[in-house]
Amino acid sequence: MKKNLKYLCLQATQEGQASYAHVHEIIKGLRKKDWNVELFEPSYAKKNKMPGPIIRILEFLIVQIRLLIKIKKGDIIYIRSHFAAFFTSLIARIKQIPVIHEVNGPYEDLFIAWPLTRYFSKLFKFLCRAQFKWADILITVTPQLKEWLYKETGKIAIYTIPNGANTDIFTPNAINNYKIPKPYVVFFGALAVWQGLDTLLTAVNLPEWPEDLKLVIMGDGVERTKVEKAEKQNQKIVYLGRIPYKNVPGVIANSIAGLSSQNNKGGRSNTGLSPLKVYETLACRVPAIVTNFAGQADLIRKYNCGVVISPENPKELIEAIKYLYNNPKLRREMGKNGHEAIIKEHSWDNRAVEMDKILLRILKIFVIQEK
Repeated sequence: MKKNLKYLCLQATQEGQASYAHVHEIIKGLRKKDWNVELFEPSYAKKNKMPGPIIRILEFLIVQIRLLIKIKKGDIIYIRSHFAAFFTSLIARIKQIPVIHEVNGPYEDLFIAWPLTRYFSKLFKFLCRAQFKWADILITVTPQLKEWLYKETGKIAIYTIPNGANTDIFTPNAINNYKIPKPYVVFFGALAVWQGLDTLLTAVNLPEWPEDLKLVIMGDGVERTKVEKAEKQNQKIVYLGRIPYKNVPGVIANSIAGLSSQNNKGGRSNTGLSPLKVYETLACRVPAIVTNFAGQADLIRKYNCGVVISPENPKELIEAIKYLYNNPKLRREMGKNGHEAIIKEHSWDNRAVEMDKILLRILKIFVIQEK
């Protein structure tokens, strides 16, 4: 039985973003399981500059035409959710090509990231909801998002596969290539409005923040200017910008704690969170401080591998940081708990096993139907 997968990702994933790691780690894991995976993404994904809206729309169309031209009998299409993938979903439905659709967040994610889309929310919701309903299988990252999708579609074939960590490079022994004064806590990932950066930047400016402790920030996004300005005003902030994926583990492994300070802007966290940064932090044997939302908070509590705090509460964040900073033995124990949990249950290799089973299931169904 041929195991051919066409992976469509219209989001421009770039190194330093969680989406980049998710897409490429899933593909790498499936290739280990003997899947022939071909990635289709916009050409500007490999560049640092995002083109204007007209160029992006043209790229969306070109990428999908390339994919559909290459489709052969027995292939499966895997779509990372995007409103513009409606074209591929429609053609696949007409031609009865099996589709796996991965959903990483509710509609609100789009409206927060691109505020102008909110004016056309009915259109974008239609484009996404139709794709959800047409897909043969939906995959998502939290049980809460699974429940939301069921309400939106009535579909039964919805599977939850959380994020994971690459345990080959995210290790406790990862080498730090940057000269960063210790001790420090670290935030990394997309600098988006839902990440709670305001909470971090407020906290580091309060007198309660430990005098000798640095806040290291890695990543890029719409909040970059705010972070750069804060760094100039406070010597406790170290901003590294977007750094290569392979260099991220070294910075994490030498930190006191990894921070996932997400807020609930637009209600997006109501469907749970499964941030890549949390899994990667734990893989480095470093405890995580996370805000109290389903998914990430459940993970920390289950394995006792960090501290859960209220969102948008700078003083509570500082107390959590001090708690870990002043208790090195406890910090090491939590780090060990998290590391063991990732190795046993939450590596990308574990995720590839789960994904392989789902893909084989749909492949067998379509082979039987063709007979």
